[in-house]
Amino acid sequence: NRPFALLGYLALGIVLGIVFVQSEVVSWFRIQEMFRFQSFHMYGIIGSAVAVAAVGVQVIQRLGLKTLHGEEIRVVPRDEGGRGFWGPRYWIGGTLFGIGWALLGACPGPIFTLLGSGVSVMVAALVSAMAMSPSMAKDALTPPVVGSVKSTI
Repeated sequence: NRPFALLGYLALGIVLGIVFVQSEVVSWFRIQEMFRFQSFHMYGIIGSAVAVAAVGVQVIQRLGLKTLHGEEIRVVPRDEGGRGFWGPRYWIGGTLFGIGWALLGACPGPIFTLLGSGVSVMVAALVSAMAMSPSMAKDALTPPVVGSVKSTI
């Protein structure tokens, strides 16, 4: 059943990519507008995504929803890096991510969408992102465990 499930994920990814392109989320100009505080467009989309995810996690937890295979969906507490939210791992990682995002004008999420829409320079972004973070490369190439969700909140 796994290959069939992967086709579903591929179809969902294609639909999401089309939504990203149509809403201009992958637009370099929109990203630059966001970092220059010239437009609310990207902040509205990011804020909406956070709100929908927060509500979705609460619904899953409160209703005790299960996977299609009947397994419990567990939200695993995040590793706080020794000092909680104030730990240097989050501030340094977030700062480096933000600098890279601002300089490149592309978030790691839509790199594949940009490649698919013909922006071939994103090959450099993909190679750089994967070379700079072995754990990111491992996570990108390893399928998720069914029934568990890692919390990044």
